[in-house]
This record gives sequence, C-alpha cells and structure tokens, in this order.
Amino acid sequence: MSEPTRPRRRGRLARSAAAFAALLGLASYVAFHQMTGSTGTPRCSVGTGDNRYEFTPEQASNAAMISAAGTTRGLPERAVTIALATALQESALRNIEHGDRDSLGLFQQRPSMGWGTPAQIMDPVYASGKFYDGLEKVPGYSRLPLTVAAQKVQKSGFPQAYAKHEPDATLLSAALTGRSPAALSCTTSDAEGRPGDPEKVRAELVRAFGEKTAPTAVTGGPSAGRSAAEPPVLVVPVRSTGGSAGAASDARRGWELAQWAVARAETLRITEVVYGDRVWRAGEARGGWSKVPGASKAFSAGSADGSAGSVETLGAPASGAESVRMRLAQ
Repeated sequence: MSEPTRPRRRGRLARSAAAFAALLGLASYVAFHQMTGSTGTPRCSVGTGDNRYEFTPEQASNAAMISAAGTTRGLPERAVTIALATALQESALRNIEHGDRDSLGLFQQRPSMGWGTPAQIMDPVYASGKFYDGLEKVPGYSRLPLTVAAQKVQKSGFPQAYAKHEPDATLLSAALTGRSPAALSCTTSDAEGRPGDPEKVRAELVRAFGEKTAPTAVTGGPSAGRSAAEPPVLVVPVRSTGGSAGAASDARRGWELAQWAVARAETLRITEVVYGDRVWRAGEARGGWSKVPGASKAFSAGSADGSAGSVETLGAPASGAESVRMRLAQ
C-alpha cells in the first residue's frame, strides 16, 4: 500500500519546493525595493506616517492644476481644499470621459446642465475654474463644513461623501499652495526617449499662474547653438501675487511653483527641481527632496550642472529675485 503513495509524496514535495522558491524570490524582491525605496511604478505621496496620502502622477498632475486655478484667482487655501476633496469624490482626481448620465471630467460636470461643452469640461483648467465660479457664489463658503460648501456647488445625490476626502485634500492643498514646503514627492517613469519641451512647460506655467511666472531664461538644450548634451533648464521667477487673503510670501510662492513642477513632472518630463537649498530629482528612488546647501547657487544661470554655459533670455529677469529651476529630460 505504501508504493502508490510515493509518487504523490514526491509531487507534493516538488510543489512545496516550487512554492518555497517563489516565496523566497518574492521576499528578495520586496527586501530589495524596501532598501532602494523603489517599486518600479511611478507614484506620488504627500504627508508622513499615518497622515499620508499616496496617489499616481496622473492624479498629482490634475491636483496641481486644480490648486493653481484657485490660487491664481487669489482664493484661500480652504477653497483649494474644498475643490480637491470634491474632485477626489467625483472622479478620484482622474479626468474621466464618462459618468452618471452625461457627467464628465474631474468634477463630473454635465454639459446638459450648463457647465460647458464636453471639450471644455475635459480641460482641467476650465473645469476647475467653473467649480471655483460656483464656490465663490456661496456666501461664507470658507467657514462652512466642507460637505455643505461642496454640495452647494455640485448638488450631488450623496453630499456626505465629500467628508471622507477632507484629510487627503487638506494634505494636498497645504503642499500645492506652498504652505507645507517639500511635502509632495514623486517618482517618474524612465525619461529616456521622452524629452521635455521647454515651450510646453512655459505655456503650462503661464496658463496656470499667469505671465508673472513665465521663465526668464532657459539653459541647455539643442537650440541656439547649445550642445544637445545639455538638458534644458528653465529659470522661473518667484514673484508674490496678491489675493483675498493678502500677498503670499516669496517662500510660499516658491514652494507652490516647485511642488507644482514635481506634481506635473511625469506629464511635462521634468527631471529635477531646485528651490532654495532643496533639490528634487526624478531619478531618486524615493522621489523625495534632498537638502543641498547652496543648491540654487550651484544651479546657476550657466548649464544645468552649474558650469559656464550659454543662456537664452526669455524675458527680463527680476533683479535679485529668487527663482525655481526646472531641469527637463533630454
């Protein structure tokens, strides 16, 4: 009776050995990526510890556009938080082409209800502006519970659903409005073969924040007789803007621009951002900010590595003004 059982036992042993090998390989993979901090998948995060929100570069890019649309109007951080929580509930910060009935986009706005044409609603900047148009008509919205303020704009069938997104929206708005420095970090996909376009980045900056944030100079890149080996670097001035809550400080404005660049890095192929003594690099495993004393001086008006290089002036630089440097994929 024992002979017939041996093949089964050998089969079980073989399967057990294979399962053990698979588990060992998985454990090695996890251990390696825990040490390097890389998952191989682009991701973004804001906050720390238990007070942390993780999301995709696509969501980060959309969140950055929503935030910029609000601060450019001079609206307070609370308005941005309400808008972000609303978009988190309505679309999970994804610019989707479907929804309930004819609902579309980040805020699930309906063309049939006068929000705009389908093409307009699918434009994150336009859609955000329409949401803020409605929010500004709500008396005392900044003092209302978030669910009440959002519902007065959206008129949703599930108004209480916005509340669960308030903690994540608060983290996002604090980073994207510049109140929390170096709070938002991202990793991006391999930039090889996907160069950044300085003109596209310039256009997106101006569209988001106005002409005051148009880059004053670009270094590197293959144009104007420069070596193609030098990646393009945009020098973006930090100029405070006024608003309903008063002019923001230069430091806060700088961090708003810097973290907007990180949030949109995957889309715009930005590989490095420098502001003050902090540097963010897409190639870093954890996608975070590093403190490098004198970083902004080293990242000077020469080539991207700080050596002497040609500079193409795009506008009159503000004398003595701080700036955010954005290096693009080449």
